[in-house]
Amino acid sequence: MGMRRFLLMICVLFLLTSCTVPPATIQPTLPPSLTPQLEPTFTILPTQPPSPEASPSPSTLTPTDTALPGATSTPLSQGFTVHFHPDDVLYVGDQVSLEVISPPGLDVKDADLQVQVDSPDGPNLGPVKFGTWGIAGRYQATLLWAWDTTGQNPGSHQLSFTVKPQGITWTEQVNLLPASDMPPDEANAHWASTQTQCCTVYYITGTATERDLPQLTTTIDSQALDVEEKMSADFTQPITITILPRVLGNGGFTSTEISVSYLDRNYASNSWAMVVHHEMVHALDGQLGGDFRPTIFVEGLAVYLSGGHFQPEPLMPRAAALLPAYLGEYIPLDKLADNFYASQHEIGYLEAGSLVEYMVNTHGWDAFSSFYRDIHNKQGESQSASIDTALQDHFSITFSKLEQDFLAALKNEPDTAQWVDNVRLTVGYYETMRRYQQLLDPSSYFATAWLLDNKIMRQRGIVADYLRHPHTPSSLALETLLITAGDQMVSRDYTSETHTLQVINSVLDGIEQGRQDPFSVSSMASSYFSISSILQHQDYEAQNISISDNAATAEATNSSSPDLITFDLLMNEGQWSIIP
Repeated sequence: MGMRRFLLMICVLFLLTSCTVPPATIQPTLPPSLTPQLEPTFTILPTQPPSPEASPSPSTLTPTDTALPGATSTPLSQGFTVHFHPDDVLYVGDQVSLEVISPPGLDVKDADLQVQVDSPDGPNLGPVKFGTWGIAGRYQATLLWAWDTTGQNPGSHQLSFTVKPQGITWTEQVNLLPASDMPPDEANAHWASTQTQCCTVYYITGTATERDLPQLTTTIDSQALDVEEKMSADFTQPITITILPRVLGNGGFTSTEISVSYLDRNYASNSWAMVVHHEMVHALDGQLGGDFRPTIFVEGLAVYLSGGHFQPEPLMPRAAALLPAYLGEYIPLDKLADNFYASQHEIGYLEAGSLVEYMVNTHGWDAFSSFYRDIHNKQGESQSASIDTALQDHFSITFSKLEQDFLAALKNEPDTAQWVDNVRLTVGYYETMRRYQQLLDPSSYFATAWLLDNKIMRQRGIVADYLRHPHTPSSLALETLLITAGDQMVSRDYTSETHTLQVINSVLDGIEQGRQDPFSVSSMASSYFSISSILQHQDYEAQNISISDNAATAEATNSSSPDLITFDLLMNEGQWSIIP
């Protein structure tokens, strides 16, 4: 297999799911023709803020926690952005990684980065060259687990950065907390594994995964069996599944092993069983092979065989809602095939899944599979051109004719109108979720996610990169708001979902604008923030929040156990308090 085809196969970066992703140590450099330019392509919600509502007393709102506490940049950074890992806070003993992102327009193609810790006596990190990272191809220098802070003094440390040959220099202040301050659940956490009928499952102790492991392993085995039956093939290679205790991307990806997110505060609003199923389709699909498998069919096959993308869904009626007579957001198939991951995520996956369903219903599974496994890609040829050739060989039709027939079938769907709001708000939900990730949890954003080699992490005993993520009241409030919007989406309460998404986006507007009180935009936003703050002050972390008038219920966990504890709260004179 040529390198171009190999890179195309591995460029999937878990958009909910992915065909293949490389470990962090072998990030691919995509050729220009395969490097998507990720830009917003879909506006789903009106920009006006939600209707004014009475809000809790301003004294309860002090959301000044949106900055990451681990490190601060100096004004001398010359436009470079530095991300430190693990996220959130750093403790003595951490294996610290750095992402140093170059400013737009600066040519650092042949540049080296070097970092001096506590000059002149501290460790020297690097040099390392700049290169691309993630599906977005972001240019950055990546120092993976480069700074071993074992034995370092707690407190502030100065890191001096130098980019050569440009001669650009600046400093960053990094604060290391004492190792004794680490919460008990993280201090005691380690990798563990269990064997199921189909799989070796790795997880981190003290998490929701360990708590719910029997149910999760049962689900894993049932999904593996279903995939084998639907694809009329057995897994010939061992399946390794790593369960992650944080949201990354949209919840799952596949490389040499499968990784899926599982946590109580899962703001990605997806069915865990469907994520597992989708990733297992990718794994078995990869084993069955084919000279060249176009992305539109790789992802479409996984959506079709899983019965939907994030949740069970009728594919053809929902895809028909994209047509000009309804939402007008249909993406032409040649454009989608050639720019799949740069296209709007939910629309691309919906069209791909419904296209596979249409082809299977029209030609039969065996004929579709023969076509799919017999697509070839000439050097320099677009994916759409390769598809066109294979369609003529197998079905005596062009890609254009297939699209004409597909569109005719969509236009004849009888139940389209009832799915228009569902499709519109599904797109709106996930665009809002990604906006939150970009602003407050950039390591989780799919295009440049902090994806690492799970096997190496297990070998080195590293768990902090997955355990630690932002948990300020602002993050907790927005993530629980997203969970509420996701529940409203699943229950098809579109009026409530529209309002909740408007509230979230208004808060995000305020954060972008640097407002001191972005959650004061509505009583809903300020209540979620206040409840998250109250629980955190009691050493609990909110996992979900439900509010009805002046009463609220919240589920939360603390650092000693992953078990959920329910709290009832009451608002009195604009102040929330826990009911004893």
